[in-house]
Amino acid sequence: MRLSQFHLRTEKETPADAEIISHKLMLKAGMIRKLAAGLYTWSPLGLRVLRKVEAVVREEMNRAGAIEMAMPSIQPKELWDETGRWAKFGPQLLKIRDRKEQDYCFTPTAEEAVTDFFRQEFASYKQLPVNLYQITSKFRDEIRPRFGVMRAREFIMKDAYSFHIDDASLHAEYQNMYATYSRIFTRLGLEFRAVAADTGAIGGSASHEFQVLADSGEDATVFSDGSDYAANVELAEAVSPGPRADASEPLRDIDTPTQKTCEDVAALMGISLHRTVKSVALIGRDADGSDQFVLALVRGDHVVNEIKLAKLPGLSEYRLASEAEILDHLGSEPGFLGPLHPRKAIRVIADRTVAAMSDFVVGANKPGFHIAGVNWGRDLAEPEVADIRNVVEGDPSPDGKGTLRMARGIEVGHVFALGRKYSEAMQCSVLDSNGKAVHPAMGCYGIGISRIVAAAIEQNHDEAGIKWPAAMAPWQVAICVINPKNDAAIVAAAEALHAELLASGIDCVLDDRGLRPGAMFADIELIGIPQRVVVSGRGLEAGSFEYRARSETESENLNRDALLQKLLG
Repeated sequence: MRLSQFHLRTEKETPADAEIISHKLMLKAGMIRKLAAGLYTWSPLGLRVLRKVEAVVREEMNRAGAIEMAMPSIQPKELWDETGRWAKFGPQLLKIRDRKEQDYCFTPTAEEAVTDFFRQEFASYKQLPVNLYQITSKFRDEIRPRFGVMRAREFIMKDAYSFHIDDASLHAEYQNMYATYSRIFTRLGLEFRAVAADTGAIGGSASHEFQVLADSGEDATVFSDGSDYAANVELAEAVSPGPRADASEPLRDIDTPTQKTCEDVAALMGISLHRTVKSVALIGRDADGSDQFVLALVRGDHVVNEIKLAKLPGLSEYRLASEAEILDHLGSEPGFLGPLHPRKAIRVIADRTVAAMSDFVVGANKPGFHIAGVNWGRDLAEPEVADIRNVVEGDPSPDGKGTLRMARGIEVGHVFALGRKYSEAMQCSVLDSNGKAVHPAMGCYGIGISRIVAAAIEQNHDEAGIKWPAAMAPWQVAICVINPKNDAAIVAAAEALHAELLASGIDCVLDDRGLRPGAMFADIELIGIPQRVVVSGRGLEAGSFEYRARSETESENLNRDALLQKLLG
């Protein structure tokens, strides 16, 4: 490849609308260009990187026994109605209508389409297990697309779906895909961690996220410093702190005229924030399906975990209570709420940490007051207890080994054990060994191809630009020619080296654009080529080439044999 025959347009200035380093560098390097909000055109340079990622993913999926296919990006409403997701998926589902007034969507995920394909093509347990995958564009109508391709509306994804006659087979394939993903991200040269995760809108019984560790990551992950336990914050379990201490303080009102937060109340009283309890007022459903007022209690320094809360009975579709509902049930305005003396019957759910507290402070359910010295059993009935908070650094690990530490991560892959959610909803069945029709168990395995590119940059860059892991670089070696128009011998030497490297299987590019050395080197560093070779008249006179690895700060002069040994070794 010659850069004089390739489209490469870099930018010197940092784009004003770019917020994170991968977005800035992808625009500066000319890898992507914005077409509209959340929509990007990939340049020839960007496409080379995408194809490198795709190749690794495809090789490892094939190696794992998966079979590649391709499904339409546009899917009919009827399929999504079968699973109920036409209504449930939400505004991220881009709905369109054709000239015949038929409804379709631009697919964000393909569970419905692949299950429809399966039920038409497979009939017997003898054909199972099977794992079908594709690498295609997806679309999710993000309310606020940002960070370039990290959170774009249209993105490139590898999605795979497996079908099994029983749960044991599904478990085996889940482990196969888990290992496959580990190989993929290791080959791509990424520092990553697999963490237990919530199944979310996809559904299922188990899932793991694969997170590329980066300070700019949107996801908070936790891991034990004494074991291999890891999970995202949505799922990480907060264990009970132990037995409750006996009550030692009397119940008493505290005048808090303007103090509406736990922080302000603790500061006024001169106590630790750990001794306060915050009350979150919600509306859920009771056993009969009627509205139920719920007060969720967490320690003053903790945060309610919405995912955990929604898994509790009656709270799958909870909402925050209105001020009118709060006044009706508790007789107070927000800021002074608590579980004591409600006007009407309420459901109280205490986080495990709160259930173990004694002599704590809560709102008094009257404006301008809190109550101190509150104790379970003496002042309040024993509560419903559940894990409803986010873990924090320093919490004990749920497996009893070590304490939890936190890191930021970028989700680039996710594996789900779906079970029979979709096969049952879509009446998909096969005959088992006894000739009985059964719903197959399913697995789902996704990788964000375009997101991997951005995540790799977040993890691998410096002041000069991108530092690609070797497997993702657009080229492995850049041969830079100094003054090619003035010396035919320089051109001949560079072209001979270029041809030899290509013949040896080295993916290299010849920079024969005739730029000044400073501008040429800046481009090569910006776009992240792992190795650079400079061919110059001075070097040829000395019988050497200037070599520099992108990860090093100094160059070295090598003769041809030493250079080839380094590049080919």
